[in-house]
Amino acid sequence: MSFRATVLTLFPELFPGPLGASLLGKALEEDRWALQAVDFRDFASNKHRTVDDTPAGGGPGLVMRADIAASAIDHALAEGFEGASPPPVLYLSPRGRPFTQRRAAELAAGPGVILVCGRFEGLDQRAIEAREVEEICVGDAVYTGGEIPAMAVLDATIRLLPGVIGAPESLVEESFAAGLLEHPHYTRPRLWEDQAIPEVLLSGDHAKIAAWRGAQSQALTQERRPDLWAAHLRGQAPAEQSDASMAAETPLKGDE
Repeated sequence: MSFRATVLTLFPELFPGPLGASLLGKALEEDRWALQAVDFRDFASNKHRTVDDTPAGGGPGLVMRADIAASAIDHALAEGFEGASPPPVLYLSPRGRPFTQRRAAELAAGPGVILVCGRFEGLDQRAIEAREVEEICVGDAVYTGGEIPAMAVLDATIRLLPGVIGAPESLVEESFAAGLLEHPHYTRPRLWEDQAIPEVLLSGDHAKIAAWRGAQSQALTQERRPDLWAAHLRGQAPAEQSDASMAAETPLKGDE
């Protein structure tokens, strides 16, 4: 069966959105992956389709009810995954563990994922614990809801599925693939606004090109991500490393 993504949301009309465009959209049309957006309000029990209530203990805002969320999760688990191991249930939350390239690769290797998009002040903690929901965060920022972070998670994951990216070797050299940030890229024209493409990239010497790119990756990582650089110096596999890092580097041709 193809990879299946189920998104639990108050705004199902937002999907597929950008996930329906470009390579991901083509893969969706080709059934390389499937998408279902489920409305939390379908599991409400009153005529107003209420899914939230005031916080216990007082405070501003509203909290999504545990019974509503759990019913939606149970529905998603029961639909479309027959014969496969249950997919992970991820709740997009600013207090979750950082979402990484390694986690994306793990998801891409499985049957699919269920993404819970919170709103208001968040989801009742009892639903998170009772359904063993994994909380993840796509950055140190707070969003109005989980829909945009959910799209980011799906974008990072689906592009790793077989046949989605036209040139699989392009996944090898990108940022985080080997624990370092990716080197800069250049293309024609050779000279633009008095800036030239580095001569080494036009030399045709693949060994020198590979060495230059490696040095650039190290310099950028040291400058912008000292946490990754420290892990690199320790010789440890950082959290962002994926199986793609084990593949050999394939240098690109210079300007012809």
